[in-house]
Amino acid sequence: MYSMTGYGRADYSENGINLVVELKTVNNRNFDLNTKIPRAFISLEDAIRKTVQEYVRRGRIDLFVTFSDTRENSSNIEINFDKAFGYYNASKVLAEKFNLENDFSVAMLMKSPDVIVDGMAPDLTEIKQIISDVVKNACLKLNEMRKVEGEKLVNDMLNRMETIRNLAKSIENRAPLVATEHKVKLQARIEEALKDIKYDEARLLNEVAFYTDKVNIDEELTRLKSHIEQFIEIIKLDGMGKKLDFLMQEFNRETNTICSKSNDIEVTRLALELKNEIEKVREQVQNLE
Repeated sequence: MYSMTGYGRADYSENGINLVVELKTVNNRNFDLNTKIPRAFISLEDAIRKTVQEYVRRGRIDLFVTFSDTRENSSNIEINFDKAFGYYNASKVLAEKFNLENDFSVAMLMKSPDVIVDGMAPDLTEIKQIISDVVKNACLKLNEMRKVEGEKLVNDMLNRMETIRNLAKSIENRAPLVATEHKVKLQARIEEALKDIKYDEARLLNEVAFYTDKVNIDEELTRLKSHIEQFIEIIKLDGMGKKLDFLMQEFNRETNTICSKSNDIEVTRLALELKNEIEKVREQVQNLE
């Protein structure tokens, strides 16, 4: 099981080609890749996306590519004179309009957008495989970190699942006593109110039976125990974060029903502890791929 949070970096530096690929991931319900790559690599963006999808199923992924080519004749600087004249003329108009000294310089002109352009784009056929390999290596480094984080999350959640199991067992042990205590209290109140007057014991038993059915939580506890076993099995598999998220919703549903049916302080206390542990697991599940 992988965490959705991680970082991976890989680089290549040979024969004047320098390439760095960095990946940063955080949790997200779907696969959401945000690439920041040189404009010359735009045609490779789809291939890069497919490569990342081989290693990451879901999450928000920020991918950064830094590239430089220091080979001889690797670049041919060109000047966009139309842009240059446009900036220069604009500087004269502004100076005249506001009665200011025109301090527009060559250095400022060279820094203006799109004035200086690289007339020779890198030969993608030559470096396409290099980019692919570096992206793969970055993904492998990313998954190494995500695997370690995922294992920590899994171990913590399994420990919490045992706590949830024990709380459910405590509720199960307490539940049968609720109806018995209600019968004793109800009988005591009737005898105190009627004193020596004889009452219909059958009606008392009917009232107790109705109350017992009303507060019965056997079905909820049975489903809760089933959810625990499913969780333990599913968490052994990779890529099941979404399924576990849906399962935690069922945990919450059963616990909420137990709380609503409960008419006992001890059961309510245990159920609230149960909700607290379930919420902690649910938050961690949302970080799993």
